[in-house]
Amino acid sequence: MPSGVHIQNVRGQLFEAAERVLLRDGPDALTSRAVTEEAHCAKGVLHRHFDDFDAFLAALVLDRVRRIESRGATLRAAAGTGSVAENLTEALQDLFGPVTVAIVALITFRDGLRARLREAGLTGIPLAAQGTAMIAAYLTAERESGRLASHADIDTLAPTLVGAGHLLFADRTSAPPEAAAVHRMVTTVIAGALRSPGP
Repeated sequence: MPSGVHIQNVRGQLFEAAERVLLRDGPDALTSRAVTEEAHCAKGVLHRHFDDFDAFLAALVLDRVRRIESRGATLRAAAGTGSVAENLTEALQDLFGPVTVAIVALITFRDGLRARLREAGLTGIPLAAQGTAMIAAYLTAERESGRLASHADIDTLAPTLVGAGHLLFADRTSAPPEAAAVHRMVTTVIAGALRSPGP
């Protein structure tokens, strides 16, 4: 693309291009050249908007974090409606979509990216940590609504659900697990926390 052509929403187009490369070719193939070629723009476009490639990747992760936070507000609002297990199943399927799984793998093997994320205040495993906070907030709302027992251990349940969910979705070479498999895991994890229905 000629350098004089104005690109609308450059950041968004570069993020989408990076996600396509991740899904198609995996984290190892994600380079600044691969992203700009996928976005059909000059390589300099990326470096005009970001200090370096790790800064770009950190911005990509932060964009996903904002999506999780937005999804968390929707999930909390669902407390008291539908089925607790179904709400959690849908949330975990959304959380561990193919792009998120690929980004978590990317974070794992890029030291420079992890350093940038720490500078931005993200600790633990970004995306998984925000997912755990999202699930914990929802479970807390369900406990307050009375659908979870007052003794339900949110601090254990939330990371257990997210950790088990990640294991179900982690194999990038296979199709994502069926909803029934995720629902079965969720039901098993929360079984002891659900409040028994009254007579």
